[in-house]
Amino acid sequence: QVQLVESGGGLVQAGGSLRLSCAASGIIFSIATVGWYRQAPGKQRELVATFTSGIFTNYADSVKGRFTISRDNAKNTVYLQMNSLKPEDTAFYYCNAKTGGGSNYRNYWGQGTQVTVSS
Repeated sequence: QVQLVESGGGLVQAGGSLRLSCAASGIIFSIATVGWYRQAPGKQRELVATFTSGIFTNYADSVKGRFTISRDNAKNTVYLQMNSLKPEDTAFYYCNAKTGGGSNYRNYWGQGTQVTVSS
């Protein structure tokens, strides 16, 4: 059974920092593309950052230069370091893992963690 368990969310003042963690189990983590998405009230879920099984990362323009995604394959964990947080970063943050291709493609989600940035 695949599980993605996020932690690290909370309330922080604008300009502050938070570090999200996502521990994965049930998948071959080292070959998965992992990432973070977020959803604010009344808005669609959007990509924040992804990290392929190699070395490639991708960021939403709104977080470039402020957020950093990293992964520790030995711990089956992906992180999101969030600095210089803004009120518009307030959202539910979800961990995501994609494995396989073609008919073997699988897309997994965590339960999410709330991030609230006060002004």
